[in-house]
Amino acid sequence: MSPRNGRRTGAHRAHSLARQLKTKRRRRDLDEIHGDLQPENAARLLRQEPDPDLPGCAQFYCLHCARYFVDLNSMKEHFRSKVHKKRLKQLREAPYTQEEAERAAGMGSYIPPKKVEVQTQPLEEVIEMEASS
Repeated sequence: MSPRNGRRTGAHRAHSLARQLKTKRRRRDLDEIHGDLQPENAARLLRQEPDPDLPGCAQFYCLHCARYFVDLNSMKEHFRSKVHKKRLKQLREAPYTQEEAERAAGMGSYIPPKKVEVQTQPLEEVIEMEASS
């Protein structure tokens, strides 16, 4: 007798499909974004060459969320969104370091993590208006 209404065969594949979709939508980690916020990396990311495979030809990029946008309006809308503001709040805490891991393991005294000043990146049109005035 085989179970008719019980477990379906091949149901185990659903987990692997979910994992594939999860890794497909994966965003950059906070410590990677802290590296992107360094001035030399930020300038390179904000002034990318046009790439037709990316949204907006890679001309509209949010450094804090590591996202590309189609146009300037959608990027401005994103800057006002809850998702962007949450990411800014997460980025205010300094990235986790090896020294902090050693202190947590009992190899030193605990020092609370430092706060990092993070602000939304300036828009190109605002910079151009100030330069023309």
